[in-house]
Amino acid sequence: MSEALLRVEALRVAYGHIPVVFGVDLDVAAGEIVALLGANGAGKTTTLRAISGIVRPTSGAVTFAGKRIDGTAAERIARLGVVHVPEGRGVFPSLLVDETLRLAGRGLPRNELASTLTRVYELFPRLDDRRRQAVGQLSGGERQMVALSRALLSKPTLLMIDEPSQGLAPIVCDQLFEVIGKLARDEGIAVLLVEQFVTRALALASRAYVLTKGEVSFAGTAAKLAADESFIASSYLGEVDDRAFAATLAPEDVDLAKAARRR
Repeated sequence: MSEALLRVEALRVAYGHIPVVFGVDLDVAAGEIVALLGANGAGKTTTLRAISGIVRPTSGAVTFAGKRIDGTAAERIARLGVVHVPEGRGVFPSLLVDETLRLAGRGLPRNELASTLTRVYELFPRLDDRRRQAVGQLSGGERQMVALSRALLSKPTLLMIDEPSQGLAPIVCDQLFEVIGKLARDEGIAVLLVEQFVTRALALASRAYVLTKGEVSFAGTAAKLAADESFIASSYLGEVDDRAFAATLAPEDVDLAKAARRR
């Protein structure tokens, strides 16, 4: 692997007096997709929050592009190119799609903002059709596209994406994963991906880490982990059948899934 863009060493995080993450080590190279997997409560989201500066580590080091960033304010870390797409999307429902994206790119020069918006709408044609629609009126899949697009307007070097498939039909997830793969492959953006769909995440990533009760229990190639049948079959990390999603999907997401199948 090439030299790490992100390096996390002996990271420990606690909420009050309750320790959550215990000595995590991981790294991500430029243009690489790394999966961070584990059961609910294993410390995955907390690890991302510590890297992005939302929570302060109790000890350890986080280095990005050769500079220590642990203890740095979250907004400054974001300006360095570490962009966190949180679980739950975190979008403003009252804003229009185009307003949301232009607000995210407000610090860019006019020409760069225009070209980046064009690129985003090429990646997500569905959003192009809904530029003048309020984000709160979108389906869950479309809101996730907005969240990822908004992150791209921040011109990331490293994208940390937390559970992008949450509540979405697998066919819609495949569309999102295809875009994530393009970003790494075509634009050299590094990706640290927390994801519940293990086989999809491992198919996309080159390497993977598994957290178990706040500690790294596996670190290696995604192919090696994908070949571990006991891991893939474990109940808390198993795949969700397409039919299990059908009853929970909004009508707009059903349409999105059907459109994806036709393509």
